[in-house]
Amino acid sequence: MSVTLGKKVPNFELPATGEQTIKLSGLKGQKVVLYFYPKDSTPGCTQEGQDFRDHQAKFKRAGAVVLGVSRDSIKSHEKFKEKQGFNFELLSDENEELCKLFDVIKEKNMYGKKVMGIERSTFLIDEKGILKKEWRKVKVAGHVEEVLQAVKDLGK
Repeated sequence: MSVTLGKKVPNFELPATGEQTIKLSGLKGQKVVLYFYPKDSTPGCTQEGQDFRDHQAKFKRAGAVVLGVSRDSIKSHEKFKEKQGFNFELLSDENEELCKLFDVIKEKNMYGKKVMGIERSTFLIDEKGILKKEWRKVKVAGHVEEVLQAVKDLGK
């Protein structure tokens, strides 16, 4: 089973930074920007996280919560978050449950080897839990601004 645009996203629950568990049902009434990234502390993922960090106040004003998701452990996430000064939580999906729900695990070519990994993707969920927009095969440059605009447009 995977998510569909225009449909309600099934409730999920994952461990997050800050010694907490985040549930989608606990975020009702807020827009949720869920961004999946391949790995903590790698160049593209660091840049993407910094872009979300630097636009955090604008997302908050637009009524949106930003959450980053990867298969890294909470311990790895805490280090990454602290080092980069991220002002949003990172979710650990070591069992790939959320990754599979959003269908972001894809075959990738790493140094000539085929590996299964997270395809950089972002999803926008509205206040009622409906999936409103998705970005797949994301290129980092300019992406956060595009997501922010979509969040603002959702409020109109």
